[in-house]
Amino acid sequence: MKYETIIIGGGLSGLLSGIALARAGRKVAIISAGQSALHFSSGSFELIDSEDNPLAAIAQMPSTHPYQTIGLDAVKRYAEAVPALFAEAGVEVSGSVEKNHYRITPIGMAKSAWLTLGDYATLDNATTLPWRKVAIVNFDGYLDFYPKFLDNFFAKRGVDTVHHTLTLAEFEHLRESATEMRATNIARIMTGDLLSKIATELRGRIGDAEVVFMPAVFGMFDAEAVSALRSQVRVPLYFIPTMPASVPGVRTQIQLKNYFQKLGGVYLLGDNVCGGEIRDNKLISVRTANHGDMEFHADNFILASGSFFSHGLIASQEHIYEPIFGLDIVADQARSEWYNQDLYAHQPYMGYGVVTDERLRCRLAGKTVENLYAAGSVLANQNPIAEGTGGGVAITTALFVADQIINA
Repeated sequence: MKYETIIIGGGLSGLLSGIALARAGRKVAIISAGQSALHFSSGSFELIDSEDNPLAAIAQMPSTHPYQTIGLDAVKRYAEAVPALFAEAGVEVSGSVEKNHYRITPIGMAKSAWLTLGDYATLDNATTLPWRKVAIVNFDGYLDFYPKFLDNFFAKRGVDTVHHTLTLAEFEHLRESATEMRATNIARIMTGDLLSKIATELRGRIGDAEVVFMPAVFGMFDAEAVSALRSQVRVPLYFIPTMPASVPGVRTQIQLKNYFQKLGGVYLLGDNVCGGEIRDNKLISVRTANHGDMEFHADNFILASGSFFSHGLIASQEHIYEPIFGLDIVADQARSEWYNQDLYAHQPYMGYGVVTDERLRCRLAGKTVENLYAAGSVLANQNPIAEGTGGGVAITTALFVADQIINA
């Protein structure tokens, strides 16, 4: 099989680079093993964790960081373009590259964010809220939602809360097992008459509450359930992230995948790239687990396989390595140097990843592989948790490598 570009990994980076290339008329295939980090998404994307202008904070980052590699102007340009790109795929987000907002976490904290899905409330600051009284509504038997944490969040900010629990006959088969009473299972039945029933219950219970918060268990495949429920409730209705899997995160991946395919992209789900042929510093083809001896050829390739979480990097007892091509990586040799015994301290392994040149082309044995690019969390010299840069790096580097290919 021959494509102009093959992308290894179907998460946020893989999908956005694929969309950018497909929009430019390129013949693109994404090879995806399955679930990505989007399935565990909070519903927000962070550019960098900063109370000030995010771009000013990015300008102070080390020269080896992926943001600095692609350049501050590129980060700003791509970040500004993302909301419109998401909107084309049906993904509603709010936020600005000029100033972070705050979102409410499942454990009742205010965390800074760059973009947030339309399901969730966004706050201008972490201490002052626009409501005096809120209603927190859960479902009987649903354990992956924590009203008490939210109570503390609102109480610290002078906001009164009232709690309601909805008992719905439609949930009986789910309540038979705690393992079935999960967000994604609930979301599958949140349609039509059940939404109207929930809306009727809410209208009868919320009293003088100015806003309602519920667990994010609506809209697995699109945002219609969210819109339908909101249209039937007389006060603003927002959602709080739950324990994984994340319904809005799964929905975002589905919407981006559908848009990629609508643009003509080929999405090969449930397969793993297990090797490839590199000749004269160029990647000629890749092999996958499901296709045996059949090779996938392309002019360009993008490695968007993620970090340790999605097996884009592997740690054995002896060493850390990139498992598909054996690419050069940044990683300490001694296992004792991989981690810090203080759980809350900087963890060195978080900065490990593949080595690239200034165009984000990968290196093998010290030489640049001329047509193999890397994007997202597989890149070295970032710490997405400590820096709050995971979503931003995934998005901006994906769009950067797509431009490198388009403009080559």
